Amino acid sequence: MDVTIYHNPACGTSRNTLEMIRNAGIEPTVIEYLKAPPTRAHLVQMIADAGLTVRGAIREKGTPYTELGLDDPALTDDQLLDAMLKDPILINRPLVVTPLGTRLARPSEVVLDILPATHKGAFAKEDGEQVLDAEGKRIV
Repeated sequence: MDVTIYHNPACGTSRNTLEMIRNAGIEPTVIEYLKAPPTRAHLVQMIADAGLTVRGAIREKGTPYTELGLDDPALTDDQLLDAMLKDPILINRPLVVTPLGTRLARPSEVVLDILPATHKGAFAKEDGEQVLDAEGKRIV
């Protein structure tokens, strides 16, 4: 299965998502989006495919969101996209694209919705939270 993750290795949620993909037996294409941001057209497409709004795809925490005045409700989608492309840390992560869909994997287990049920057993997040049982089934 062709899977792409827009990844930030400094982000625990992104690391957990990447490892869940690998636990499904898939080695994804990993794009460190801070070094290689998506094109405007591709970002717009991923946001739409994930069922998000542009504002819903912006990361606020740990970014210059407030300093740049991006909380202004009068800003247009184009203005928000301009900011995201100028400063990719504003793109919320991780975005994951598979043939089964596109998701902003927050929380990380959201990625399970767009992966095949081919998990190699139990999986726990970095903080110890168990996500999959010994049979690779999602723990609800």
